[in-house]
Parts: sequence; C-alpha cells; structure tokens
Amino acid sequence: MARPDLNLLVTLDVLLTEGSVARAARKLRLSPSAMSRALARLRETTGDPLLVRAGRGLVPTPRAIALRDRVGPLVEEAEAVLRPAETLDLAKVSRTFTLRTSEGFVDNFGPDLVARVAAQAPGLRLRFLPKADKDSALLRDGTVDLETGVVGTTTGPELRALTLFRDRFIGVVRKGHPLCRGEITPARYAAGRHILFSRQGLDEGPIDQALRQLGLAREITTIVGGFSTALALARASDLVASVPERHTGMLRDGMRSFPLPVSVPELAISLLWHPRMDADPAHRFLRGCVRDVCAERIAAPATNRNSAKKSRDRRR
Repeated sequence: MARPDLNLLVTLDVLLTEGSVARAARKLRLSPSAMSRALARLRETTGDPLLVRAGRGLVPTPRAIALRDRVGPLVEEAEAVLRPAETLDLAKVSRTFTLRTSEGFVDNFGPDLVARVAAQAPGLRLRFLPKADKDSALLRDGTVDLETGVVGTTTGPELRALTLFRDRFIGVVRKGHPLCRGEITPARYAAGRHILFSRQGLDEGPIDQALRQLGLAREITTIVGGFSTALALARASDLVASVPERHTGMLRDGMRSFPLPVSVPELAISLLWHPRMDADPAHRFLRGCVRDVCAERIAAPATNRNSAKKSRDRRR
C-alpha cells in the first residue's frame, strides 16, 4: 500500500482551521482550483467528505471535527523537528508574553518573576491577565502564552502542563477573632459564620462535603468570587474565610491563619501552554523562569524555619 502524501496534513490543517476553500487557498497561496484538487485528494485519502456544503458556506463532518484537534499538533511537531535549532540571545529578545494567572499568583510570585526575567532578558515584557474561567480557547488562539491553574475536565487535552506546586485551603480570620481562643476543632470551626469562595456561585464546596461526613454544617453568610474579596471581608468582621495558602500569602498580612480541622484535597497548581510554543526558545526560557521562581518561593519558608530553629538551638 502506497504511503500517504504527508504534505496533505498541512493542507488539511489549514482547511479545518479556516472552514473555507477560498480562505485556505489564500493562506497557502494556492489557486482556488489547486485547493479544490487538494480537498478532493484529502477526501479520497481519508474516505470522508470532510467539508460539506451548508447554504453558502461549508461545515465540517464528524470525522473532520474529530481530526481537527489532532492534525494541528502533528503539523506543529513536524515543523519543530525540521526547524533549525536556535541559540537564544536573551539580551536581544524584544517580545511581550501574556500570562493569565489565578488570583493571588501575581501578588506572591510576580515580583520575583519580573525581576528574574528583567535581569536576563531586559527586552522581554510580561503582561498579566486575571483568570476568570478555565476556558483554554485563549491559549489555543495565541491570545495568551502561559496560564496557571488547576488542570480540570475543561482543560484542552492537547495543552502541555507542568506542575508548579501544591496548595491547600486554610482558615483565615482577623486578629483577635473569638475562634483564635483555644483549639480550633471541627465543631468550633463549623459554628462560625463563613465566607464561601466560588467563581461559579455555588452554595457549597469541598469543605462543606468534608464537614458533612462529620455530621456538621457551616453557616455560609457570603459567597464571593475572589480570594482578595473574601479576605477583605474577614479582615473587617468576624467572618471566617477559607482560601488557598500559597496563593494568598501576601494578601493575608496581619491576619491569623490556621490549618483546617477537616481533611480537604490539595490543589495541584500547574503551568499550561499550547504545544505550538514548545520549541520557541524565548517561551521555553520564560517557562523555566516561572518554574524556578515558584520552586524558590515554596522552598524559602522551610529554609527560614530551619534557620530560625538552628538559631534558637545555638542560644540554648
């Protein structure tokens, strides 16, 4: 059996992306008739019409939809293999990268990241955007270069992911809060008036599920969509906020934090990007900076605690 013409992969990728023979022809710099012949060859090779007439336009068949997310990465991987290796001169890089980050990430990791990038690549500029949802369309279309967050069911299957660190929920109250007096048991914690963090506006979360297993329920008085909002309310009242520890380190200054008295699954915070950027040297450099800054920030508290302990031991 003859091998298929792999050049057809590039044509198929453009056709499925554009959804139009005319637009695909312009993008590939082919005549409309040459593009039509290429589509005919693709139909013969795949055994599927791929694009069919619907009114004045074309719509993809189910087979074309199934192929769309597979063909793009294949073409990009092939291009990366054939592309000459580049030696990146960081001092001459002049680019802007857009990072979409979950709330609190910039507060806690942003200053170190900006300083590290500026020291090695002064012409590389970072643009931070808030992450309001988990839709990965912005990574696909190139609007966003990097993203941080929890990998979930809505994360595009083709995206690359690198685990940066693990986070956990903790309780946070104002200084002098009645909950600070004595041991914080599940019953005392549940008896407080609580702020629920939920971007989707849900009425409960994993903490409520853990309390229910103990026969307890907390009183949710306020539902908010941001960590900073939850902490601002808790700082000025007797409300109890429960937020991720490492995402809110700088936001909790002057407040009392405590481990939750119930078991709640940790969060794995990952760095996400589209595979088209895998081989890009500047993008790879930035990914390394994010990874190293997070690792150093996470390790710093443990180092400080060990140093303090050694100092106390010497005084003794």
